[in-house]
Amino acid sequence: MKGQAVEYDSLDALAMAELVKRGDVAPDHFVKEARRRIAALNPALNAVVHAFPDAAPVAMDGPFAGVPLLLKDTGVALKGAPITSGTRLHKDVVSPADSTLGGRLRKAGFAFIGRTNTPELALSFTTEGAFHGAARNPWDLDRTPGGSSGGAAAVVAAGIVPLTQCSDGAGSIRVPAAHCGVFGMKPSRLRNPSGPAIAEGIGGMATLHAISRSVRDSAALLDVTHGADVGDPWGSPPIEGRFLDAVSRPPRRLKIGMEVGGDADCVAAVEAAAALCEQLGHHVEIAPPAYDREAVKHAWLTVAAVSVARGVRGFARARGIADPLALMEPVNAEWVRRGDEIAGTDYLGAIDALHQSSRAMGRYFADYDIYLSPTTAEIAPKLGWLSGEGLSVDAFFDRFWAHAPLTAVFNTSGCPAMSVPLHWSESGIPVGVHFGAAYGAEALLFSLAGQLEIARPWATRRPQISEDTL
Repeated sequence: MKGQAVEYDSLDALAMAELVKRGDVAPDHFVKEARRRIAALNPALNAVVHAFPDAAPVAMDGPFAGVPLLLKDTGVALKGAPITSGTRLHKDVVSPADSTLGGRLRKAGFAFIGRTNTPELALSFTTEGAFHGAARNPWDLDRTPGGSSGGAAAVVAAGIVPLTQCSDGAGSIRVPAAHCGVFGMKPSRLRNPSGPAIAEGIGGMATLHAISRSVRDSAALLDVTHGADVGDPWGSPPIEGRFLDAVSRPPRRLKIGMEVGGDADCVAAVEAAAALCEQLGHHVEIAPPAYDREAVKHAWLTVAAVSVARGVRGFARARGIADPLALMEPVNAEWVRRGDEIAGTDYLGAIDALHQSSRAMGRYFADYDIYLSPTTAEIAPKLGWLSGEGLSVDAFFDRFWAHAPLTAVFNTSGCPAMSVPLHWSESGIPVGVHFGAAYGAEALLFSLAGQLEIARPWATRRPQISEDTL
């Protein structure tokens, strides 16, 4: 067992798939180990909320053949699998068919083994929903792993799987990645399709992708999932070559605009990252982007509230649920009521504010190749601080926004961004560093991430829980 554990811990998803395809291990070898680790670690983490039965035979010609994959409990549908979006309102939902992305993941060879914890309707930067309970950070079980992809980040950080699927509507990939010491990439708007049931999430702000330990896994995954679906309202710019190739291709000398803020650990993380980028030959200067930050904050709340209200009300009508809000957490029920009251003119004004942020970030990236900032304004807080329990929606949202005030503009503008695990606090808590680029420039981000990964490797840094419990 000890040798098996060492082997598993030393491999990323692509390396696992290579062993499976060569016949060096059985097709279900890594699936069995992932299930064993879930059984051992999940009672402490509460990161996995649905366990799927034995997976169907995998596509052995796929780049991820035989790799165990956990899906976030929202966003990607699989035929016959539950998807509850962290709410008792959806407790009986089973998908009738694969979504477009679900089908692409299946063809890539993944073995689906379950779903990861997310807060109710993915509406928080902490994963502390009333329905599934709080997920915990493997670096400190009293702290949040972040949200809304908190369960996804926790299982990668704890060594349960090397890669998980998740989504990002305001920072929901990048914030948990930052808090758990793993890599999280949010691609450009609709680089990955949301269909066919959904054209776009949260007015185009929600993006599907992944959290991983290695940069190359994230890039290779995007190679097999990206591309517009039939009838998508728009698509990201075409790419040359593969994202995977970009990881091993050092970037040219980059002009990086930096913004510093947050607590002492987050400031230290950004300053250290800036120094590293300078050592690698890039130019870094203080240069925050000029966009209307209050307008972005208000627009995000407006669009999210209307989207949540429409989704909840439509689901309730389809299921004959007379009072859906009675099944929801109070703060999220208030979000629905807020959305009910928003006028169409105000909604269109919010959409216009989102587009204005796209213009502003476009102008910024005409001058700078990369934007560097803290991913969050504070390290992972203790459980309870970011929970909406006992708060009005306005008080909750102010706390939510203050926790990660710089990530959502990449959702409103549609630009890609990533959190890279380059720093740990003196107490051993991960502190992510945030990098963004122009719309469609994921390859540039992957090139920089690959360079940073070589210069300051993080793969061997593991939380104590992954060592002591197994």
